[in-house]
Amino acid sequence: MFKHHHPYQPFIKKDTKKLIVGTLPPPRFSTGDLLVKDVDFCYGSYYNSLWLYIDKIHDLNLRFDNSQEAIDQRKDFLIKHKIGVCDIVESCEREKIDASDLGMSNVKLRDVIDCLIQFPNIETILFTGGNSKNGPEYFFRRHIKEYKIKLELVSNEIPRIHQFKIPIDSENRIIKTVSLTSSSGSANRAIGSNPLYKQLKAKNPKFNTFDFRVMQYQEFF
Repeated sequence: MFKHHHPYQPFIKKDTKKLIVGTLPPPRFSTGDLLVKDVDFCYGSYYNSLWLYIDKIHDLNLRFDNSQEAIDQRKDFLIKHKIGVCDIVESCEREKIDASDLGMSNVKLRDVIDCLIQFPNIETILFTGGNSKNGPEYFFRRHIKEYKIKLELVSNEIPRIHQFKIPIDSENRIIKTVSLTSSSGSANRAIGSNPLYKQLKAKNPKFNTFDFRVMQYQEFF
């Protein structure tokens, strides 16, 4: 049994307004066995394309390697755009050493609600995946039951948008959540069956799943 700990602490600043919430990086980020094109930072796996989409949207010319410069580029972007990262899984156990969310067991969650209370400027949570089993929204829904908080549906169109209220000092602070299509390759099949994707693909045969995510993400990044 492999004990998989999250290798990074939450990256949040006092003026952070948006919070990226995923699960945790592949096991090699915890063991230090990075690939040549991996970046030793949040969402640094070259096979998780979040930073490729952000790079495309903002024309950042990011490095994809093990250098400190690559890390600093990503930190600078997050700070400039007031975006933080607080993945919801602190640790889990795996029988098979891979990055599958479904392969996680005995999952220990981080207290994301406490982060929201500590950083009152956060207005939006960006889930890097929907409510499928062991996805970030799935775990978040489980987590907020402890606080007797429920998500209220705002828009059922993909990406689905919810909101919830945090009672603080007799006032309700409203937080919006956006369930983005996962940036991992495993979500490509779901994108392929999406009616909007099919429509855009029919109009432009060169349109692909990368383009679809860029189109979706650019509204929120």
